Amino acid sequence: MFRKGIVFTGSGGQGVITASIILAEAAAIHGGMNAVQAQSYGPEARGGATRADVVLSDEVIRYPKVINPHILICLTQLAYSKFSPLIRPGGLLLTDSFYVKQLRKPDAIAYHLDMYKSVMASIGKPIVFNICMLGALIGLTGLIGSKPIMQILEAKIPKGFLGMNQEALDLGLELAEKAKRNI
Repeated sequence: MFRKGIVFTGSGGQGVITASIILAEAAAIHGGMNAVQAQSYGPEARGGATRADVVLSDEVIRYPKVINPHILICLTQLAYSKFSPLIRPGGLLLTDSFYVKQLRKPDAIAYHLDMYKSVMASIGKPIVFNICMLGALIGLTGLIGSKPIMQILEAKIPKGFLGMNQEALDLGLELAEKAKRNI
């Protein structure tokens, strides 16, 4: 039986919810998995707390929320402070080094990657930060390949932006490979 609960957290405007939808759709449409995605966010349009839950499974999913995530992504310090205690022992914690300072050692495998800085240095546009994070996530976990992610992006975004998104996805995959070699 395969079942993974993933929680994406951050701030409105970072693309947390968009990334979770892309992952769930890629897994369900092109990955042969069952997937559900649920989201919640603060009342602010931008800058408020954001959380998105994704459950991937090879069986029927009866509950769409994640209580103790196998994988937790925190893209802001507030999200890290609020949600890092939820991760299950032995899980995977992914944080961004620009926005988050890991204050305590979780009982999980923790990756603290330079995702935002790398996107800004290589691409110069923060709009694809979430796609870089998605690349890092799939590179670290092997949940799904990059091709299904790109298939969803091709269906959702204008062709003129595909190159930038592919570059961001590849950047995240590269960061994951480097991080795996160092742990």
